[in-house]
This record gives sequence, structure tokens and C-alpha cells, in this order.
Amino acid sequence: MSTTTESGMAGPRNTSREKTYKKTTSSALKGAIQLGIGYTVGNLTSKPDRDVLMQDFYVVESVFLPSEGSNLTPAHRYPDFRFKTYAPLAFRYFRDLFGIKPDDYLYSLVNEPLIELTNPGASGSLFYLTSDDEFIIKTVQHKEAKFLQRLLPGYYMNLNQNPRTLLPKFYGLYCIQSGGINIRLVVMNNVLPRSVKMHYKYDLKGSTYKRQASRKEREKACPTYKDLDFQDMHEEGVYFDPETYNNLMKTLQRDCRVLESFKIMDYSLLLGVHVPDQSHREGAEPGQAGGDGRRPVGQRVLYSTAMESIQGDGKAAEALATDDTMGGIPAKTHKEEKLFIFLGIIDILQSYRFIKKLEHSWKALVYDGDSVSVHRPGFYASRFLKFMSTRVFRKTQPLRFSPSKRTRTSIPALKSSSQEILSMHADERRREDRRDRLGGACSLASLDGQAVFVSYLRPDLVPANPSFYDGSSMGTTSSIFVNVDNHSQKREDAASSSTFTLEDSAICLTSEHSTVDVDIDRDDGSVLDVYLVSALSWLVPI
Repeated sequence: MSTTTESGMAGPRNTSREKTYKKTTSSALKGAIQLGIGYTVGNLTSKPDRDVLMQDFYVVESVFLPSEGSNLTPAHRYPDFRFKTYAPLAFRYFRDLFGIKPDDYLYSLVNEPLIELTNPGASGSLFYLTSDDEFIIKTVQHKEAKFLQRLLPGYYMNLNQNPRTLLPKFYGLYCIQSGGINIRLVVMNNVLPRSVKMHYKYDLKGSTYKRQASRKEREKACPTYKDLDFQDMHEEGVYFDPETYNNLMKTLQRDCRVLESFKIMDYSLLLGVHVPDQSHREGAEPGQAGGDGRRPVGQRVLYSTAMESIQGDGKAAEALATDDTMGGIPAKTHKEEKLFIFLGIIDILQSYRFIKKLEHSWKALVYDGDSVSVHRPGFYASRFLKFMSTRVFRKTQPLRFSPSKRTRTSIPALKSSSQEILSMHADERRREDRRDRLGGACSLASLDGQAVFVSYLRPDLVPANPSFYDGSSMGTTSSIFVNVDNHSQKREDAASSSTFTLEDSAICLTSEHSTVDVDIDRDDGSVLDVYLVSALSWLVPI
């Protein structure tokens, strides 16, 4: 547990305080970290590269560094300590996978003093940041370090399959032994770069029970808020374009599936929000913090930026990583205010062990079991994803044409008028067809009572023997039946003709009424009836 003690010369006026961790001052701890990592990484470069074997995950190397120095180690001004390195070959493979060269790793961790960060959590861990914003060093408990050792083979497999992930990227696991005390450390990627000011910072779990920043935390210059604070401050959530939203949720779903398979729960999403307009109003110049001037400020580790960590296009990620946003994901508020989002999953070294099961059971008796943070891994992952996809991250809808009310009301009128015009054209076309058909075929009555049909356009269709229509067989009333089937709906030109067949009903000639009834059966089912007062008025003599 972290405490605070007096340092320097004793006296009532001495107010300088330095944090201690397990009775070890922070300055001594930072010095031992840099000495131990410098020696072990330098010694590892002499070993040849080879494939990682299963036994490599369980190897532990140890070296003793006395204050007076030895043939292998330099002298130093800190108490004697022993430095242990866990799975050195496996972590070297992880660093190579993310493009971290041994020289760059040593330069970041050893060359410049480490920067101590404030711890917003309740674990009591110490956090150190390298001066170039690349790495975070965190003190972990014995059970967390042991769990990480068991996790390494599966972690190795997951990184091989998917280097683009929001899960923590572990680059080293170490232990410092001094005075009978073990201090375990883990080196990870840095999620929130110092060179970009975070106007809002959140630790989100998807639960609501006691998920609100304390009064002491709110008084800090850059407080870390929690789930209920986010719902109050960003009620509408953060909006991404559809492609970015889908890529982000796909990455979160894959990462949660991996954590659930390892029976991990109680993890958080660390979310940093940068507001460019607010920075401009404050007059801040981006990219000034961090670095020593000899190396460019910015993360150089592969897949370390927020944009690279999701399943997005690599070209877009490279373009964004080169500007002052340090690879942040572009987003907007519901008021169209531009944002840049930095995020990553943290605190994944909590497994659902017996103690956690008891904690959940006890809290479920007093409070709502689904609202507490500690829960079984499957339920925790589902609640986490639901909260992120519905409350925190949202998808912008593409712009669509929306007709005005006036336009919508005029559509039926336009439709009806167009239908009337089409109907008028159709009626006119039908009348022309009627005239063409009636004018193309004529019925002539001969002197002996026989009828002869002549087609001026198609004489070959005239029947050769009209004796079937003998007037004597019909008595006083003579009737001639002609069925006219139009087999073509379209009239190409004036030379087109209709086909006439002498079947069923058609034209009826009566001597008493001198009336001609013409029924033309068309393919579309319409019937044309033509009534002529006098049949002789349109009969053409031969």
C-alpha cells in the first residue's frame, strides 16, 4: 500500500514529502527500475533471436546489484537489491512485434528520469511515465503478476492473430527485491499522451453502483470521472462516422471475447477527450509537452495510437498519427463540436476468483446485483459492450433528402394530373386504332345476298368461298359473324393490319334494322362496339 513519509533533514519546517511504496521511496524505486532494466535488456541483446517456446513463458532471470557495484553491474547510490526478469525472450518477441527496438526501449526507460503520475484508482499502485510518452510503468500485486504469467501463452496467441487491439500491450514484467520486500512492475503502452491536453478523462466499466468521482478527485486539475459522471456530462454520447463506429465496436467485441475466455472481469475503458476548439480558446500550442528536443515527440510504437488500435484503414491511421492529434480518433458531440478520442482497455489482471465471487454475492444481497462492478465474466462483457455501444459511442446518420411539407402535399396532385394526361393519350391512341381497323376492312353485300369481305391492306386474309354465309339459311334476318382478334398491341405504322378470323360472334347485319354491331375482342380484354345507323353509308361497292 502506498503511504507518504518525510524525507530530507528532520525539522519542523521541512514540508517536502515523497511517496513510498512498501517502505521504499519513489526516487529509490525509480532508480532501481532504470538500473535493472538497463542491465537486463542490454544483456538480452547478446542472445540470438529464435522462436518462442512454451518453456520461455516460465523462465525467470535474476541478477544482484549491490550498491558498491560488481564485475557485471555498476555501482549506485541506492540500497542493494535483486532484479528479476520474467519471460525475457517472450517479452522481447512482444516488443519486436510492435516494432520496438532494444535501443529505443532503453532510451525511453533509462536515458531520462521517469515522471511520476497521480493514481486515481483505489489500488494504491504507483505509475511512472517515460519522458517521451511511450511507456507506462505500473506497480502490481503478487496475484496480478502471477496471473499475467499464466496469461502469457494465450496473450501471445492473441497478439499473433490480432495486433490491432485495445487491450493493454505488455512489454516487460519485473520484480525488485530489497530488504525482504518484493515490488513487481509491468511495462505497458501509454494510452493518453501528455502532448495532447485531455479536457475530459473517464474510467468506464458499464456499471452504476458507486461509479461517480469523489469530491477529492473532482478538485484535481485533471480529474478522472466515472460512468455516472459521463452520463451527466455527455448525455448524448460521442458520435463517430459509421465506418469508424463499426471498426471501434468490432475491436471492442473481439477484445471482450478474449477477456471472457480468460475469465477476466472488472476491467475498464480509459477514455480521454480532447476538444480542439477549447484548446484554441485557451491559447495552448499542441505538441510542446514531452520529449527532450532531440527526438520527435509522439508515439512511434506500432499499433499504439487510438486510431491504429481499432480495425480501421491503415492509411487513415498513418495520416492522423502524423498531426498534432497524436493519432486520436475524430468524433463529434451532438452539437457538431469536434473532438479527438483516446482510449484503451486497462486493469485486465483481475480474474473471477473465489474472493471476487464472494464480493459479488455480498454486494448482490445489499444492492442490485446487475449494477455492481464485480460480476461473472460473461455478464460483465455483455454489460460493458451494451453500455459502450448505446451510452458512450454512437453512430452518426448519413444525410438524406427530406422533402418539405409543401413538396409532400403536392406529390398526389402531380401524380393525379400525370395520370390524367396519360389517360387522355391512351384514349386518343385507342380511337386512332379503331378508325384504322374499321377503315382497313369492309363488308360488302352482293346482289344475291352473299357478303364479301375485302381488306384493302391484307387481301390475302379474304376468305375465298363465302358460301358459308348464305342468306337463304338465315331466313328473313341475315346475320354475319366475324371475330376480330388483334394480336398486336402496338401499331407500327399505317401499313399495319389486324388479323380477322371467321369464328364466334362479330358483325351482325339485320335487314329489318339496317344496323351493324361490331365486336372486336382485343388481347387486353376491351370490347369495341360500333353501331351504325345505316350499314350502306360505310359499305364500299366493288
